[in-house]
Amino acid sequence: MASVALLLGACDSVSGIPVDDPAPARAAAVTTVSATTPPPAPPTTSTLPPPPADAPAVGEVPGLPEAAVAVRRWATDLRTATQTELQDKCWSIAPGNVTEMYQGKQAILSALAQPGTANTTTVTWKSRATTVTVERDLIDTGYACPRVFPSGTEIGYNDADARHTVRRYLSRLVGTPLDPADREADYPLVCRATPAAWDPRSTGSPTKPPLAGNTAKLSGVTGFEGSEISSSRIDSEYLAVEVPVIDSTGTAKTRTFTLTQGPEGFCIGDVTP
Repeated sequence: MASVALLLGACDSVSGIPVDDPAPARAAAVTTVSATTPPPAPPTTSTLPPPPADAPAVGEVPGLPEAAVAVRRWATDLRTATQTELQDKCWSIAPGNVTEMYQGKQAILSALAQPGTANTTTVTWKSRATTVTVERDLIDTGYACPRVFPSGTEIGYNDADARHTVRRYLSRLVGTPLDPADREADYPLVCRATPAAWDPRSTGSPTKPPLAGNTAKLSGVTGFEGSEISSSRIDSEYLAVEVPVIDSTGTAKTRTFTLTQGPEGFCIGDVTP
């Protein structure tokens, strides 16, 4: 589905991969914080100030007035923030993708000035040259980092997004989420148990994702090698991500995560014990 995937196999530790730079040191370093430490409560939309009066114009979305407000907050930062600052603010997107997608600022702002449209999962603004999309769930946070594509290309997610999904999952597990708001209840990363459509081996007999029924499969993990995350395609729907994880004895073992893609990105359905 993700025709915009830039690589079929990639490793974060290899130089020259623009779409999957490790996040700042907090995510790339081996983390040894207890996995039982709960993250702080997420910020609420009501605490966010309104966009400044001179914020870039964002086209209204019929039936979803909060969409323009949430994206205007981000568009304000787009004009002045550094790439590192944008990566921090848009922590749910792979850092390298942030750098690549947000290069053409004027083209992005021109697209955002057009009227927006919405479906059940996504809000979209388009110009002749650029398409800007944002997941509807992000609108609810009050600050929405969009994805940007050249007009005429298929909208989708790439392998860097899959690797970043695993990085976020492990960061939560060891008690150091990429952002305090990044928790499963608000930003699901594990595939839902229903419908039972999990079939990475193409058996023709789908089941519910194994991780959905056993979220403790990685209990005891205290850290991971964030700079060594790699990925490879299983087929057009499934992708395998490998990463060395560390247990309480300090022993590192490579685990394989299996992910699939839905309309709102990748989810993790299984992991080797």
